[in-house]
Amino acid sequence: MPALVDLDQAVTHCRRCPRLVAWREEVAEVKRAAFRDQEYWGRPVPGFGPPDARIAIVGLAPAAHGANRTGRMFTGDRSGDVLYAALHAVGLANQPTATHADDGLRLTGVRITSPVKCAPPANKPTPAERDNCRPWLERELALLRPTLKAAVVLGAFGWQALLPVLAHDWVVPAPRPKFGHAAHAVLQPKAGGNPLHLFGCYHVSQQNTFTGRLTPAMVEDVLTQAKQAAGLA
Repeated sequence: MPALVDLDQAVTHCRRCPRLVAWREEVAEVKRAAFRDQEYWGRPVPGFGPPDARIAIVGLAPAAHGANRTGRMFTGDRSGDVLYAALHAVGLANQPTATHADDGLRLTGVRITSPVKCAPPANKPTPAERDNCRPWLERELALLRPTLKAAVVLGAFGWQALLPVLAHDWVVPAPRPKFGHAAHAVLQPKAGGNPLHLFGCYHVSQQNTFTGRLTPAMVEDVLTQAKQAAGLA
């Protein structure tokens, strides 16, 4: 099985979804006015974090002018401002900000990824695009499997996309666990290894954080629970 760094490199060359390829490249060419002097990444965005992570944080997809611009998950947008500040507050990141790929940010025991690797129009991937991208997430989690003990899923889309992937190595009960903020389920391994603590968290999008539906304290609480479950406390 290839190393995670090799998988990340392969992800950046994916062109499986014509609509997403066209959109990510158009955004990178047209740009937002505030970033017109910057060179956009404009490619699929691989996961970010150490290969021996005990916690996986699973979002939705790169933001058009965030990760699609910077090339690193949740970097350079308001969602990332909330997420990385919370990770820093609970001791899982060395700094509270994420502005660009070479800003010195390091994660402790955490890997951040998404079920869709390209920025989608209106932040809404289609079911077909989600399924096209699933093999990347399957391979990524297979490589993390020896150390993974917890997963924090940001939003219902990520929750529904992740469960079929987890079913390869863990027992997903029927009926399936339902998404909700602070939802928690423990999945037993199929062939030895660690149980997986699955946590739900509202997505750190502006739609949730600007309205007060999701507060920094709420994010920190879920991350703290995941940290404890993963043995990182």
